[in-house]
Amino acid sequence: MLSKALLRLGTSAARRPWRVIAAWLAVAALAVLAAVALGGRTADSMTAPGLDSQRAAELIERAGTGQEGMTAQVVVTPLADGATFLDDVGARSALTRLRAEVTRLPHVLGASDPVGALDAGGDTAVRGGLVSADGRTAVVRVQYPDQSRLSAEDLDALVGLGDRLRAELPLRVEMGGNLFYAFSAPDGGASELIGLLAAATILFLAFGSLVAAALPIGMAVFGLTVGVATMTVLAGVTDVPAFAPVLGSMVGLGVGIDYALFVLARHREYLARGLDPREAAGRAVATAGRPVVFAGGTVVVSILGMAVANVPFMTVGGVAVSIVVLTMVLASVTLLPAFLGAAGPRLGRAGRIAGALGAIRPGPSGRRRYAGTGVAPAAGWRRWIAHVARYPVPYAVGAAGLLLTATLPVLALRVGLPDDGSLPPSRTERRAYDLVAEGFGPGTNGPLVVAADPAGDPAVLDRLTATLAADPGIASVAPTHVDPATGIATLVVFPTTGPQERATADTIARLRTEVLPTAIGPGPARAHVGGAAASLSDVGRRTSERLPVFVAAVLAMSFLLLMLVFRSVLVPLKAVLLNLLSIGAAYGVMVAVFQWGWGGALIGLEATVPIVSFIPMFLFAILFGLSMDYEVFLLSRVREEYLGTGDNGKAVVEGVSGTARTITSAALIMVAVFLSFAVTDDPSTKMFGLGLATAILVDATLVRMVLVPATMTLLGRANWWLPRWLDRTLPGGGAGMGAGAAPAATGGAAVQSPSGAARPRPADR
Repeated sequence: MLSKALLRLGTSAARRPWRVIAAWLAVAALAVLAAVALGGRTADSMTAPGLDSQRAAELIERAGTGQEGMTAQVVVTPLADGATFLDDVGARSALTRLRAEVTRLPHVLGASDPVGALDAGGDTAVRGGLVSADGRTAVVRVQYPDQSRLSAEDLDALVGLGDRLRAELPLRVEMGGNLFYAFSAPDGGASELIGLLAAATILFLAFGSLVAAALPIGMAVFGLTVGVATMTVLAGVTDVPAFAPVLGSMVGLGVGIDYALFVLARHREYLARGLDPREAAGRAVATAGRPVVFAGGTVVVSILGMAVANVPFMTVGGVAVSIVVLTMVLASVTLLPAFLGAAGPRLGRAGRIAGALGAIRPGPSGRRRYAGTGVAPAAGWRRWIAHVARYPVPYAVGAAGLLLTATLPVLALRVGLPDDGSLPPSRTERRAYDLVAEGFGPGTNGPLVVAADPAGDPAVLDRLTATLAADPGIASVAPTHVDPATGIATLVVFPTTGPQERATADTIARLRTEVLPTAIGPGPARAHVGGAAASLSDVGRRTSERLPVFVAAVLAMSFLLLMLVFRSVLVPLKAVLLNLLSIGAAYGVMVAVFQWGWGGALIGLEATVPIVSFIPMFLFAILFGLSMDYEVFLLSRVREEYLGTGDNGKAVVEGVSGTARTITSAALIMVAVFLSFAVTDDPSTKMFGLGLATAILVDATLVRMVLVPATMTLLGRANWWLPRWLDRTLPGGGAGMGAGAAPAATGGAAVQSPSGAARPRPADR
């Protein structure tokens, strides 16, 4: 049913290419206009319902202290050697002027006054984290309203003021804070261009034709434009996290070019058989398009499954990325066949490079042709797969051993969030971070905010301050601020350790379980620990707790879908286990690079950092869906061969070697796109890029070209075993998915295989 619908859709698009292209141009223009008129900016809300940090945020908002808004900090130190803010009149005067100019910036609600705190009592300034004990470093904390009332212009105004004051005052001026995190230009623009250039190069080498290489790129650019514009419109309705556009671009480019490659390769195969270009395009969509729809749907369902974590920003981020993936799937089955129809027979001609690679080799009529680049399986790939099939045990054991070894570092995985200390020294945020750490201690870069409702008992606040200050994990407690209207108090607490350190998470846990209950007592008063460091720690803990449930749900869903498609128990079980191995290896490489520092300099990593708390779940969802691309594409061809010959060994060799060129080309494109994002400044983007690239590389090499043929050879005919009672229970078969999905593609009749699926006649093989 799906194949017939895709056949009609693809053929119609190929016969009326300019109408379809014009429609996509109109949709892209409307999406961009809607993004400009209705779109919003990304907004990071690292909270989730039910967390203690969320309860603290709710108390702070109820008190109306302004601490629930955006913040920035200006960190200054005198340029003169030996000068300090304690005794240098000129430095203090310059600092007073700097603060005054900062408070006059648009939307600034207020700014801390280090000089006023020093005049009132030096101890107050030091305890409040405003002036370092040696007097060399001062911090002006700038309070802004909620992010919804701000824009990138506010950040530009602050940065512009800093640039001007550096030239006018005898001070070194550096800046940081979450205003920078929210409104700094996101990484990805240059990476997208690098990824596109790399993909174009690989496509040209594979197809030997500029036209053939340009079509997948053009389709991906169309899809990315519509998808990201739609994501921007979504940001005008709800808070879309800052990482979503970068991740959407990364995944969108990868899957878009990948899907286009599958369809284009099948189209060229049909052209080589002598079919009319429009008919070839329709049949390419009917055959290769079905795995594309299945794989894209799997990606979307996997990503949307992250809602199980009950972390709103992850759910919305998943929806945003899913929009891009769905757009790419739609473009693959409508826009791409329109491009193919418009290109005509030119796509069937290989250039010199592709000819040298054996991309298109005409063969005798009736010879079996494969979906590499429209080719018979390359002799090299056939020899390799046949070699693996002759020695399946050592290859299966060796490859599995390598992947398990690569997975071992996962045992040391530590989640958190890289802070400004992981940025390159060229960034002012990193320089501000270093000045604060040197002058005040590492914990000052990740202060905790304790929000307390004393319920009318002022003695609670005295006990709370004393108990917090006595904790060994707390360096200092700033003066308490009490809202006179509500009585709610906020205490800024500075840990002794940095925000990335495990000891800080331990301190937060101890405050909640021991310190606050002791200080509050059994009465109605309550207190909660908030702040960025506490919020991120809470989100990391929740995602870690929910990850096993999410993984189990995705594995079960994938197993059932593959069992429906291939009418087998062992094939989907094997696929699930092998996908776990490739994803585990990606996790292991991330731990080794980002936590242990192995090879970090190669991607510009400045310091070791924990794995971002939400990345393991996101990676699992995306990678499990992407791995289905190769799984369905490869197994569809193997099953087609098996149904045609009944010989499992031959089916494995012919099916795997027949798809090897397409899979390796697609994997190279994805790896190139993902690695281009791994060299950006942002550590989170680096993690996404390296993790995705590693998993795809492992999946397309060790898994698809070694473990799959080795294990399928060992299992023999058991690969296709399905109990009769289960066969009767499951909905209609899907054996024809992939190459054999459209019987008209071969032009032959069909007979029934023992399993009940369509089996080509020998003359069709």
